[in-house]
Order: sequence, then structure tokens, then C-alpha cells
Amino acid sequence: MDTIPLSLLFTILFILIVLSSFFSSSETGMMTLNRYRLRHLVKNKHRGAILANSLLEKPDRLIGVILFGNNVVNFLAAAIATVIGFRLLGNYGAAASPFIIAIVFIIFAETAPKTYAMIRPEKIAFPAAYVLTPLLYICYPIVFILNKISNSLLIPFGINVRNTEQSPLSQDELRTIVHEAGGVISSNHQKMLLGILDMEKVTVDDIMIPRNELVGINLNDPITDIIEQLTHSQHTRLVVYRENLDNVVGMLHARQVLRILNRGTEFNSDELEKLTIEPYYLPEGTPLHTQMLKFQQQKQRTGLVVDEYGVVQGMVTLDDILEEIIGEFTTDIQTFNQDIQAQEDGSFFVDGGTTIRDINKQLDWDLPTEGPKTINGVILEHLEDIPEAGTSLRIKGYIFEVTQVVDNAVKKVKIFPLSDNSKPKED
Repeated sequence: MDTIPLSLLFTILFILIVLSSFFSSSETGMMTLNRYRLRHLVKNKHRGAILANSLLEKPDRLIGVILFGNNVVNFLAAAIATVIGFRLLGNYGAAASPFIIAIVFIIFAETAPKTYAMIRPEKIAFPAAYVLTPLLYICYPIVFILNKISNSLLIPFGINVRNTEQSPLSQDELRTIVHEAGGVISSNHQKMLLGILDMEKVTVDDIMIPRNELVGINLNDPITDIIEQLTHSQHTRLVVYRENLDNVVGMLHARQVLRILNRGTEFNSDELEKLTIEPYYLPEGTPLHTQMLKFQQQKQRTGLVVDEYGVVQGMVTLDDILEEIIGEFTTDIQTFNQDIQAQEDGSFFVDGGTTIRDINKQLDWDLPTEGPKTINGVILEHLEDIPEAGTSLRIKGYIFEVTQVVDNAVKKVKIFPLSDNSKPKED
């Protein structure tokens, strides 16, 4: 190299630094690509994405060709830098050149290009794919041998490079993706997607109208009372029974009865029973996503929840399930908050029959959802006794003050949320 002009050596060294920067940024860009966006671009026939995806299908070969090219370039650059140093400063220059070239490479061929590629992976990876694809074919014999040797070294560690398929995302990972997509997905759509993900954790027991709150028609009541109830009912679908809910006759759509009432004709309980349809039963503990599919398959909109003994525990409607996804249908805030009333001192008066999930959703609290479904159930389980009015207790960082007890059940309770710093880890 003594006959090669220094200007040419500097030019070659500059080109090698650029090539090293290319290989370094290509490696980072390829490995930092968002795989889901990449698949989307592949479906849209993006040429660069198609090439990049093809290279990433065999990551060992991709890394092999990048490292092979990068190391060849780096060694050549180190050799040329040594020659330049020797010709400029003699032995001192030859000795100092490795340190100087190392600093230059770290800044211009490693740190800067890799940082840029990490921030803008698509701008680096897609153009690089056009170069790396033919380069892989040219260097394939060498890359093949290198990969065989390196892959065999991974076998004792239980790693098989052939099994490179990514494991499916877990539900928690999907939730994280939805949360982080706040700039792309509106808050309402985020809530819907999160509601769908939560359906696997929620059962019909969590959203059903409990047995003691079911509105139904007792056929043993006087017909005048039944007509009065039907006329003023706020529900369109009613349970029809005799004596009690353990003897369900069927389900009645109020619209059918109103048609008869509008005709002015009289009818009795037997005629009313003929208008009912066979009730649809479903077992307690059924996940919401499963029940929604069953409603669709059975062409049903309402179901009675029964326990293992066949006793009716409550009722679930398709509207209740849909509200878990898209939120409450009602826009009347007073109606929505009728069981949860905020007080000036920061506490809340809550009806004992209010479900824990409704409280957590409405107030953004973190009351325990495992076990009892209502405030009354949580208090009874915690105390293992029926409390008297004035009883106070603390559950998961919240102060509960029982204010009213009716028929051996907590009717009203006042809840004081504690500050985050004062919440105990365990109760």
C-alpha cells in the first residue's frame, strides 16, 4: 500500500465507515421493526416490507450476512487506518491508529446510526432490505457455514433456531397495546376494546339482575293488579311465575299485552299465560363472551341464571352484555348514579345491593371482585356476621360504615376512600 496515495486511502476509509454504518443501522432497524405493522404493510403489498419480512423469517441468516459484512468492513478499515497512521507518524501513528479508529467507528458507525435506526426503523430497514436480499444470495455459502457452526453452539442451551415463531400475545399484553395506542384510537373505542378483553374474566353472575330485584308477574295475583303492573312497568320483558320465582311459567313481552289492552278486550291469567314464551335458562358462572355467542346461536335476548340446583338466581339480558363493551346506554346521570351518591366530605352513600364491578367502574376504585358480587355480600363475608347500623370496618384501604340494615341485609353503607399512601397492602 506504499504506492497508494494517502487521499485514496482516506477515501477508502471513509467508504468503509459508511458501509459499517449501513450494516450497523440495518441490524438495529430490522430487529426493531414493529412486527404487526410489518404484517399490515405486507398485506398492502409494500415492496420493502415484503423483502424485510422475508429476511426476518430466517433471522439467523439475516444476522449472519449483516455481521459478516460488518466485520469484513471493520477489519479492512482497521488495516487501512494502521497504514495511514504509519505513513503519517511512523510507529507512533501505527500504534495510535487502533484507538483513533475505534472512537471514530463508535461514534459514526455504531452509536449514531443505531440510535437513528432505533427511532426510525422503517426508514432504515426497508431500503436496507433491497441491499441485504441480493447480498444474502451472494454470500450464502459463507453465511450457511457460519450459521451451521453458530447454531450448533446453541443446541446445548435448548435453542432451536428453526422454531422462530413468536408466541401469541397474552390478554394483558393486548391490553397494554390498546392503552399505548391512545394517540391512534379514541378513548371510547379504547374502552370498547378493553371491554371485549375483559369479557373472558367476567361471568353472568357479575352483571345479572339479582333474584331479589327481578320484576315479574305473579299469575296468582288479581287480574286488575296484573294489568296495573303491566301498564306502569318500565321493563319490556318480564318473568311470569306462580307464587314465587321457583315456579317460572315463561317470559312475557309487554308489547304483546299492550296490544290486547289497546283493543279494549278483557283477558284473564290463562290468556296471559298463553302469551308467554318458554324461558331460556343458563348456568351461573358462564363467561360473558360464551353467553353472548349462545344468545346469538339460540336467537335469545334474555336468560334466567340458575344454580346447580336449578334455582333461579337472577336474569341476564343481551343489553347487559353489550353495556359491558360499549358502556351504559342511558344518558341520565341521575339514573346512573342512583345507587351511588357522592357526599361533600368525599365519601359515598352506596346501596347494599350495588355490585362491586359497578362501583369500581363508576368511581375508578379497586375493590376486590373475587368472591361476593355486592357490597352487602362483601361486608357479610368480612364480618362473618350480620352487622348492626353504625358498624365500621376497613376493606382493602376503604372505610365502610353501615348506616342501614333491613331484613338481615345491609341496605345502606357509607364508604370513605383512603389516600393511596395510607392503603395497606393486605387486610
